[in-house]
Amino acid sequence: MNSEPTASFSGYQKLVIFLLAITQFTVILDFMVMSPLGDMLMKSLSLTPSDFGITVSAYAFSAGTSGLLTAGFADKFDRKKLLLFFYLGFILGTACCGLAHTYTQLVIARIVTGLFGGVISSISMAIITDLFGLQQRGRVMGFIQMGFGASQVLGVPIGLYLANIWGWEAPFWLVVAIALVIAVLIMAKLKPINQHLLIQREKTAVAHLWHTVKLKKHRIGFTSTALLSIGGFMMMPFGSAFAINNLGITESQLPLLFMISGLSSLLILPMIGKLSDKVSKFKIFASASVWMMLMCVIYTNLSVTPFFIVVILNILMMMGIMSRMIPSQALTSAIPEPQDRGAFMSINSSLQQIAGGVAAAVSGLIVSQPGKGQPLQHYDVVAYVIVGITIISIFLMLRVSKLVLSKESGQPAITST
Repeated sequence: MNSEPTASFSGYQKLVIFLLAITQFTVILDFMVMSPLGDMLMKSLSLTPSDFGITVSAYAFSAGTSGLLTAGFADKFDRKKLLLFFYLGFILGTACCGLAHTYTQLVIARIVTGLFGGVISSISMAIITDLFGLQQRGRVMGFIQMGFGASQVLGVPIGLYLANIWGWEAPFWLVVAIALVIAVLIMAKLKPINQHLLIQREKTAVAHLWHTVKLKKHRIGFTSTALLSIGGFMMMPFGSAFAINNLGITESQLPLLFMISGLSSLLILPMIGKLSDKVSKFKIFASASVWMMLMCVIYTNLSVTPFFIVVILNILMMMGIMSRMIPSQALTSAIPEPQDRGAFMSINSSLQQIAGGVAAAVSGLIVSQPGKGQPLQHYDVVAYVIVGITIISIFLMLRVSKLVLSKESGQPAITST
């Protein structure tokens, strides 16, 4: 147990958490709504499955590229202004998605959206690290991660309902409407965040980027994040297909399955956040990782299963997957110094996006399907690969934890140079 008590939030800190959480909700919703809109988009724009796959991956790879390109500049500006700039660009890109009438226009719109939206998470992380102490960050991460669950429970169902009435463009206009209100609130309520500008060292963006990459402690954090993302994303691309073709879930039951798992995450994540602030963050991470490995192996070896059992196992598996993210993000956020946080978070976010794309590609090479409607094969192999990656992640996160503890205690860390 940590001897230092958890600190309570001030009124302004609660406002910041709300603004960042609802901002994250819109960004995640914009990304997640593409999958359930797949059938509607393919029919409306005469897309092939491979065309639709490109529209989805275009966002991820452009987001990853954007983070690397902006890393050198991320600590050169007031974080509030940087957040507003990229959020307004994200709104513009999402509006272009709603205006797209051809495959090419939609791909370009998704690239633009990814270029701006992919950086928002890293800016938010830098703001969190600037404004919240380490003993508060677990709870903050828990609330921010609720955007994922909220998008499943509220955003996706509402978006699909609007799409059925007004067409596939409607969910994108819903995101634009919500995001415009949030942008006004950020402009009016968020205070300037510019203390890091007083301690800048490098004169150029390239020098700052190189300084951020060359530090060994940063590379440990980057590697840990990449492996976590690969392990977390490998099962996602074929989750729906496995549930329908292997577990016997009907297409009408699938939205309910996702809604229940999203609702469970809304309840679980804040509790994990509080727990990670009271107990060793690494111990929470390691425990969640072991639990996730166990549940992934069990889940991927199932055959036709009653719906209520699938729901329970899905909740238990998601509990492990999501519970790793909160303590790992809290620990990783403590690695960089204030003047390097923006660049570090940008690179970290980029690697997360790119690793997710790599994970989906690797998963696609492993999984096969003999014919349309037939059960997926080798999905269990994906789980075994995740187990191997997760074991390595635990050892890497242990090194991150030691770095953070050394930094917090004021002792020099051997691996920091």
